[in-house]
Amino acid sequence: MNVHGPSPYFQFAGTARQALEHWQRVFGGDLRIATYADFSRTDGPADAVAHGQLAGDLQLFAADAADGEAPFAASGLLFSLLGAAEPEVLRGWFDALAEGGTVVDPLQERPWGDWDGIVQDAVGVTWLIGFEASALA
Repeated sequence: MNVHGPSPYFQFAGTARQALEHWQRVFGGDLRIATYADFSRTDGPADAVAHGQLAGDLQLFAADAADGEAPFAASGLLFSLLGAAEPEVLRGWFDALAEGGTVVDPLQERPWGDWDGIVQDAVGVTWLIGFEASALA
């Protein structure tokens, strides 16, 4: 595994597979999923995700929370993709994340000349996406 810096690892209430598949459609990459049964775990349904990884331009991890573990919930937290790709890619990610989700603040040019916007995706994760004006040159 070659990860540079922090990568989010989400624990969902039985929806990790759907989240990972959704993000794969948005970001591309290689999806790897191991179930509770694959890991011989008995603390949840056999087909639950014990460990899932989306490996590509972004590294995202997710699992289904085991019995007694709290699932993902967040407020006041944005996952930043500022400058993470070329502007046309970032615009595509923003639009794809908005499908089934909610645009909190449209991706738009700001008074200082750079672009950003906020979108909450279909699985409840809030993303800050943007790029500097110089990236358009």
